[in-house]
Amino acid sequence: MTTEQVPSAGPLVLVTGATGYIGGRLVPELIAAGFRVRVLTRRPANLAHRDWSDQVEIVQGDAADPDTLAEALRGVDVAYYLIHSLGTGTDFESLDRAHAQNFASAAAACGVSRVVYLGGLYPEAEKLSPHLESRKEVGEILLASGVPTTVLRAAVIIGSGSASFEMLRYLTERLPVMVTPRWVDTRIQPISVRDVLHYLVGSASMPREVSRGFDIGGPEVLNYRQMMAAYADIAGLKPRRIAALPLLTPSLSSHWVGLVTPVPNSIARRWWRASSTRSSARNMTSRPTSRTLTRDSRVSVWPSS
Repeated sequence: MTTEQVPSAGPLVLVTGATGYIGGRLVPELIAAGFRVRVLTRRPANLAHRDWSDQVEIVQGDAADPDTLAEALRGVDVAYYLIHSLGTGTDFESLDRAHAQNFASAAAACGVSRVVYLGGLYPEAEKLSPHLESRKEVGEILLASGVPTTVLRAAVIIGSGSASFEMLRYLTERLPVMVTPRWVDTRIQPISVRDVLHYLVGSASMPREVSRGFDIGGPEVLNYRQMMAAYADIAGLKPRRIAALPLLTPSLSSHWVGLVTPVPNSIARRWWRASSTRSSARNMTSRPTSRTLTRDSRVSVWPSS
C-alpha cells in the first residue's frame, strides 16, 4: 500500500469510491467543510487529474483485501462507503456482500466513529431487483457492524455524468419518438446531486447515538415519462412521443439503450430492472434544498462539469 501525505487539520474522513460519480464530487465538498480527507483507491494514477488530488491523502488498497482496509481506516473519524460492484458480472451480489463485510469488520476494529453509506431507495414489502436487493443488504451489513452508521437511500440522482441521468438525457435528445417498457410510468422520487452531497457531508456530524437509515429525495414524485418531458422542455426540444409496451424485456431494452446511449448494456439491464420498482421517500425529515427539475436546472442541478 502506498500513501501521499497532506498537512493535518480537522477530523479525518476516508472516502472510498472516489473515482466514481458521487465520490469524486464528495471529496471537494468535504475539503471545503474543513475535513482532512483520505482517499482509498486501487489505482492512485486514476486520481492524478483531479483538481483536489494534491489536497488529500491517497491510499492504495482494495475492499477485497482486509489488510489494506485496516491500514486505510487507521485514525479515521468518519468513513464513507461508496463502493458497489454493478457492472462487474453476474456475481456482483457476492462481491458487494464480501466487500461490505470486510469494510464493516475493519471499521469496527479500527475504532471508526461513523460509517456513511449511500444506498438505493426501495419500497417495503415488494420484490426488489437484484441490484436494489444487494444495495439493501450492504446497508444492513454496515448497520450491524457495531459502528454508528448512516445509510442514505436515494432513487435516481439527477446530475450530469450519472448513469441514470445520461440514459434519460441521451434517449430524450436522440429519440423524438420512442417505444419503452411499461415502467416508464413507474413513479419515483428523484433527487439532485447537490442535495445528495449536502446530506452526505451533513451525515459526518450526526450524534453518535444515531445509527439508522434515512430516505432522501427531491420535492417532486415523478415518473420517467414526466422526467423525459421535463428534460425536453428544459433543453428546448419538441415534445417527445412515448409509447409503453408491456412485453419489452430488460434484455431487449438494454440492447436498445446500447445503440442510442454510451451506457454499457450490462449496467443498462440492471438499471431497467431496478427502474420497475416504485421508490419514494418514507421517512425524510426535511425538504431538500434544490428542486430536481426546473427550467434553470440544466445549469444549477445538471452541471456540465
